[in-house]
Amino acid sequence: MISYVFQDWKANKHNLKGRLVMVLFRLARPASLNNKFLRILWLPYLAFYKVFVEWFLCIELPHWTTVGEGFYIGHGQALVINGCSIIGKNCFVRHCTTLGNIRYEDGTFSDSPILGDNVELGSNVCIIGGVRIGNNVRIGAGSVVVKDIPDNCVAVGNPARVIKTLTPVAPKVQYQQEEEEALV
Repeated sequence: MISYVFQDWKANKHNLKGRLVMVLFRLARPASLNNKFLRILWLPYLAFYKVFVEWFLCIELPHWTTVGEGFYIGHGQALVINGCSIIGKNCFVRHCTTLGNIRYEDGTFSDSPILGDNVELGSNVCIIGGVRIGNNVRIGAGSVVVKDIPDNCVAVGNPARVIKTLTPVAPKVQYQQEEEEALV
């Protein structure tokens, strides 16, 4: 349980607000399970979470949102993430970012954005609708994304377009790093 709650701690190393929000988010997340008893038990905490995180810290991150480990909130202010969005591992989201859906004329809503692993969003990025963002993608500040972005690229603009393809980087072997730290 402790490792679950603090899974974003290292990613927000120099970011106290990000650490606080993600710990509170991870503590609220069990209330999204299909267990009515747990939901009722968690109700006072969920009220605190909503008031403190959304109203005081100005970060809309519903407790039922699927967020992978290592989520980094840079300058967490005016951040709006639709609760049906899915965010992969090791994503970096800056201030004034919106992940939202579209309301159609008939009153129905589109799907919400899905971000792959290792996605970095600049400030003031809007990703709207059932858009899929691939793994290892960088989206520049002020971009408006309304179409899918493939893996390993940089996208910018309004509407966002791919301007550069990135060379995939081989993942670091973490166990070697952990062994070295244990020896010290």
